[in-house]
Amino acid sequence: MAEYELANGYILGDAEIEDRAQEWEDGTWKGRLIELHAGRPRLSSEPNANLSFKCPRSGADMIERAAELSGVKKSAFMREAALEKDFINTLTEQGYEYLPIHEEKDLVENLRRQLERLNHYTFTDGEWERFFGENLANKNDGIEAKTTKIQEDFIQVLKTDTGESKNIYLIDRKNIHNNYLQVINQYEEGGGVHDTRYDVTILVNGLPLVHVELKRRGVQLKEAFNQINRYQRDSFWVGCGLYEYVQLFVISNGTNTKYYSNTTRANHIKEQQGGRNRSKKTSNSFEFSSFWADSNNRPILDLIDFTKTFFSKHTLLNVLTRYCVFTEERMLLVMRPYQIAATERIIERIKIANNYKLYGKTEGGGYIWHTTGSGKTLTSFKTAQLASRLDCIDKVLFVVDRKDLDYQTMKEYNRFEEGAADSNSSTAVLQRQLENRDKNGAYHDYRIIITTIQKLSIFVQKNKGHAIFQKHVVIIFDECHRSNFGEMHTAITRNFKKYHLFGFTGTPIFAANASTGGNIKLKTTQQAFGDKLHTYTIVDAINDENVLPFRIDYVNTVKQKDDIRDKQIPAIDRERAMMAPERVEEVVRYILEHFDQKTKRTSYYSFRTLQNISEVASARRGKEVKEEKMVQKLLGFNAMFAVASIPMAKAYYDEFKRQQAALPEAQRLKVATIYSYGANEEEPDGILAEENPESTTNLDQQSRDFLDGAIKDYNQMFGTNYDTGNERFQNYYKDLSLRMKNRQVDLLIVVNMFLTGFDATTLNTLFVDKNLRQHGLLQSYSRTNRILNSIKTFGNIVCFRNLQQETDDAIALFGDKDASSIVLLKDFNSYYNGYDTPGGKHCNGYSELVQQLENEFPDGRPAMGEQEERRFIGLFGSLLKSINVLQAFDQFEGKELLTDGQMQDYQSHYLDLRDKWRKRANADKEVINDDLIFETELIRQVEVNIDYILMLVQQYHDSNCKNKELLVNITKAVGASMNLRSKKELIESFIETVNSEEDVNGAWEEYVKRKREEELATIIKEERLKTAETKKYISNAFRDGSLRTTGTDIDRILPAMSRFGGGGNRSYVKTSVIKRLKEFFEKYQGL
Repeated sequence: MAEYELANGYILGDAEIEDRAQEWEDGTWKGRLIELHAGRPRLSSEPNANLSFKCPRSGADMIERAAELSGVKKSAFMREAALEKDFINTLTEQGYEYLPIHEEKDLVENLRRQLERLNHYTFTDGEWERFFGENLANKNDGIEAKTTKIQEDFIQVLKTDTGESKNIYLIDRKNIHNNYLQVINQYEEGGGVHDTRYDVTILVNGLPLVHVELKRRGVQLKEAFNQINRYQRDSFWVGCGLYEYVQLFVISNGTNTKYYSNTTRANHIKEQQGGRNRSKKTSNSFEFSSFWADSNNRPILDLIDFTKTFFSKHTLLNVLTRYCVFTEERMLLVMRPYQIAATERIIERIKIANNYKLYGKTEGGGYIWHTTGSGKTLTSFKTAQLASRLDCIDKVLFVVDRKDLDYQTMKEYNRFEEGAADSNSSTAVLQRQLENRDKNGAYHDYRIIITTIQKLSIFVQKNKGHAIFQKHVVIIFDECHRSNFGEMHTAITRNFKKYHLFGFTGTPIFAANASTGGNIKLKTTQQAFGDKLHTYTIVDAINDENVLPFRIDYVNTVKQKDDIRDKQIPAIDRERAMMAPERVEEVVRYILEHFDQKTKRTSYYSFRTLQNISEVASARRGKEVKEEKMVQKLLGFNAMFAVASIPMAKAYYDEFKRQQAALPEAQRLKVATIYSYGANEEEPDGILAEENPESTTNLDQQSRDFLDGAIKDYNQMFGTNYDTGNERFQNYYKDLSLRMKNRQVDLLIVVNMFLTGFDATTLNTLFVDKNLRQHGLLQSYSRTNRILNSIKTFGNIVCFRNLQQETDDAIALFGDKDASSIVLLKDFNSYYNGYDTPGGKHCNGYSELVQQLENEFPDGRPAMGEQEERRFIGLFGSLLKSINVLQAFDQFEGKELLTDGQMQDYQSHYLDLRDKWRKRANADKEVINDDLIFETELIRQVEVNIDYILMLVQQYHDSNCKNKELLVNITKAVGASMNLRSKKELIESFIETVNSEEDVNGAWEEYVKRKREEELATIIKEERLKTAETKKYISNAFRDGSLRTTGTDIDRILPAMSRFGGGGNRSYVKTSVIKRLKEFFEKYQGL
């Protein structure tokens, strides 16, 4: 309960505010209103208490009117008004001008003054009337036309009174700080369906380009989104329609803040105009709004923090002018913070490298690690676009690794901006574009060229000494982890002289997952491209709700003896067992029985489907076919089935036909398949081998004949005419791709094709009967996790093989931002048994290190004395590094020489020594033993998290709290974890409170919350700290992930005392407070 002390000493609480508001609504309130000024609660024990509330205008009638226009209760209006005031104050502190504009007449007058200021021109009354009526407030212009004027046609032509033409800039997109920012609030619009009052609007040169809708703390953020929808429906279009110029919307309840483009809001309204049976959610709904974040992907949620970053003049103007993309479909896309950060870092790297002439060096390039599904195509487009506009750059080459992807990328780039980039159907066309010649031989400046590795390689081989090799070029590789990149890298470095090399990948190659073959200098992504410029992992994307999490089921279809591991059976025998007809029959039966459940075939939603698929798929390169789309109701989602080999694909396809033969056609799943050659079952580095979507010439005749039969079935289903001939097979591939995206194909059986680089938002399920790991596993799983609507809440993975360990390893590797990169990997036996270097030095292998550890420190015996401690630290650190390397090899599985329990014992002792030596160093006030290195990063790679601990606690709970062995396991796991050691006391005390009746997870959350509040209150009381300031200080620390112990933040929470008192009392108190707050922070961080 928040309480407010008024000027007359009266204590006013939230409950009384609500009661008073009810009396106002009932018309029974007879007292006078008190003017309340914004400020912090004087008396409050709530960490998230309302910061302030006020009656913005005196008189019950005015408050009632304001609340009615805002559509809220009067008490809520007062608290929202306080939030609004703090927001506006922060903006004015950042240089915004506040204007008391509440009516259209004043808004138009201000617009005239601001455009005059920007253009250094004074309108006559007649000129302004014509320009405003024809160019700015034309009744025929809607949101789309007005967005075009901001994003593309921002220079409008004025016909002066003298008959001359004068260019009038609406916004200066080149010199952004020439634009002028103002803020208004409580703007009233009375000409709509209902009278409305808008919260806060940002004017750029007098035009309302950003609108902010606020709700009080505790209210769902979605209410602000829905309020803006009501404004669109009721009033944005009335009067002169200036509010249809709004490009961005910001919604906040003080605690959480998000932003989105006008297209998201406008299209949402369009798609909601379908009556009572309209779709629940669409791609333009609330789910597609974004949080803001810093460059390290830490979300900035609080409104004031958001205001200080997103609404800084430089950032906001950059977002409006550089980081929005108005597509050919007339949709405004606003980039997400990680996309902006990646783009800026590449552009900045190019500028710096050019200044220092770092051409053709890794120091002049780098790579972007953005997880699959996070929008790398949009990021790469904006990067290529901005790079091509740099004065020092002659050309930008965007290189994809598959022939089908240059077509797909070209379509995406053309969707972002028609004609922004050029692709090529042959090496001859690529050469012509590099030489700036159009197809008729005339000059044409090709600034951005999309091509493939294959075409670029052929060009380089055939054109030694070509003029392009002397030009200043930026070369961007998509999916730069591919194994075929090495030869191209060598060709580039030998021929191009002034280049900057950049790569985009969702699954980088690190030391732990690098292959053992190929160029030893190009083992990892960092070796090939240079520094990692920005990271956005799958963990970040799922946390930000930019991709969906996975739900994984493991379905056991082969019964084996408990003591025989799958890996011990030779591969050919294992696959023969997997292809047994009985097993194939069971798998197909399982899929058919569970298909509707997995793909949610009972849920309807609206989706824009492509109507002329055959024409689009069969169009020749260079011949444009306009896509015809319409909104249709779809029932549920579709699925892919990844299998190990072509024989297995054939077996499954036949079995689906057999089991569905007796069903009416309308009840049969539409099943299709595609493959082009027999890929190896497993690649050594986990990368899926590529299948050629343009040719089936590598297939044996039997496999090709079978595929022809499957395509014939497809032709009958959809009225098409494809086969395995080269051109028709290419068209089949495109047609199948489009029908998957349309959800017209229910189930697609694949070997490797479609498992990378294919995006279909309607796909939600992947069935897997194939060994996957590392790159291939995460790429395959990620086909299912594209966001579509509220019905699709996760990607479904159903594994018919035990891929749990492989799944855990892949997600851990590609979710770890600190994965080591530069190291040369030898073969498995070298790392396992040891090897000698060319210089004669012996490098201990894993087995040798384990033997030494067990001989010198048996059964986890603690090291005694400084020399033994040094020995143990070095020995166990070497073992961790050895394990780190060996985990990249399949052969290591099952050959671990230490049990999990033994590793936890050793690791716990290792961390005890780390803590001990750290304290000793602090006590001695000097750095002790530079050669004493703790491999903490390697510890983190095998880190145990709180979810794992709670799972063990749940098992203890399920045993009616009697299984004491579980308590020992919990203690070991906590002791072996860097993150959980500081929480050991908290976890152990919680376990003592657990009884067999409680929900463990819920009880843990309540326990942590209560203990955190109690401990903080104790620290505040014992250290005599300022309560409100300390709570805010700690809240900010948990938000930022670190405790700031320098600057004025820490001083604000200290008790009042003289800075000049004797005995250094203030310094002592400050040191003591910092120590206690650090311990408190470490204990509760991450919980």
